Amino acid sequence: MTGILFDLDGTLLNTLEDLADATNYALSRFGYPSRTVEEVRRAIGNGAANQIRKSLPEGTPEETVQQVLEVYKPYYTQNCQSKTRPYPGIPEALEILKKKYPVGIVSNKPDSAVKALCGDYFPGLYALGETPDCPRKPAADMVYKGMKAIGADRCIYVGDSEVDVLTAKNAEVPCLCVLWGFRDKEDMLAAGGTHFCETTRQLVEKIEELIHGK
Repeated sequence: MTGILFDLDGTLLNTLEDLADATNYALSRFGYPSRTVEEVRRAIGNGAANQIRKSLPEGTPEETVQQVLEVYKPYYTQNCQSKTRPYPGIPEALEILKKKYPVGIVSNKPDSAVKALCGDYFPGLYALGETPDCPRKPAADMVYKGMKAIGADRCIYVGDSEVDVLTAKNAEVPCLCVLWGFRDKEDMLAAGGTHFCETTRQLVEKIEELIHGK
């Protein structure tokens, strides 16, 4: 059975402002300058640790990165729904898709935040975030674990970044790249992206084209 696995940030949810607020809160606790929303947007995608690492001044010791991360994680989990909202049209598209296919969510953000957000906005959907026992994307492990959990033997992977393109490539599954998220089309083209969806209104149609090989 074909399933559909979605990335979360920039694909289903616009989490950018909450991510920026939490990043700047953690930075401020250690006396570091804040980052713009655009700078945080470019730092997102490879997990919370990498996001913090990119937000700190270049050359910051790894010990400090981990200290800032330990402030960031609980603050973000507690405040991850302040400004976050699904992209317009996403709830409706998911309702259509989950009537026909098994659907799940796999994300590089911390598992506690993923489960809090998905439990509120997408109740009933399988949701997996970064955990110590499952390598984060672009490793294929999250995709394989998600497929098993939703009962799929193949899947379409939907995401908004070069990390998602590489994840799908590593898992040997088709990737649909959405263009309303945190990366530009050029980023995904450079990573090897070939299938694109410009608006949420096209999402169901584009997914079904991939499923049926059109």
